[in-house]
Amino acid sequence: MSDENLVMEVRPPLEIVTVNRPKVLNALNRATFSELESAFAQIAADDSIRCVLLTGAGERAFVAGADIQELAEINAAQGKELAERGQRIFDQIENCGKPVIACVNGFALGGGCELAMACTLRLASETAKFGQPEVKLGLIPGYGGTQRLPRLIGKSAALKMLLTGASISATEAWRLGLVDEVLPPDQLMARGEELAAAIAGMAPTAIRHCLAAVHEGSELSLRQGLELEASRFGLCCATEDKAEGTRAFLEKRAPAWKGR
Repeated sequence: MSDENLVMEVRPPLEIVTVNRPKVLNALNRATFSELESAFAQIAADDSIRCVLLTGAGERAFVAGADIQELAEINAAQGKELAERGQRIFDQIENCGKPVIACVNGFALGGGCELAMACTLRLASETAKFGQPEVKLGLIPGYGGTQRLPRLIGKSAALKMLLTGASISATEAWRLGLVDEVLPPDQLMARGEELAAAIAGMAPTAIRHCLAAVHEGSELSLRQGLELEASRFGLCCATEDKAEGTRAFLEKRAPAWKGR
């Protein structure tokens, strides 16, 4: 399936979403945001999809940032509205209930870095570059960069990137904890599919509760987070997947998950 700016390849239990604007290094414009919003609403509602790969078309860029032409023409009120919309859509991706693996195949700058950070896991090609260069335009990140980046790599390392606008290599991103694995370019998507298949082989209900416990718990105190974990553990205990998983283990066979 294809929209103007996205290509969706559905291969249950996997879906591959590709930002498809290679002539402008897959820059995010308003239309692309609308298509991402629609795509991830469909993914969240489709029980046959258990894991998502998100990448960019071509070898040069994952997403090189926002559409600068659009940014140049907006005022304060429009800028706030644009940032809030981008934040809402990236939150939708982060909380769609399915693991989303970013396969970063080139530049992930500005909104592209923020998009990658909204994903569950990040795999990077050896040629990938990450950065938040908004200060070079007289701006700050607007789609979550000032918030997710410190949470991933720490306040000091994040401020160094944010205040200088400098890009970092895939290897440095891995050292800082921004990406989970660095791979040769020709192995990136294969490794993404391998990792997605491993995740899709687990109990869907457990995956959903695990994602929710981590995302919600990161905003809570340790005590509140532990209470949340206990509550979701209890919810898992009432599922058909838990009954099937424990039964399959005792019977020494592979489980047949129902997602219920």
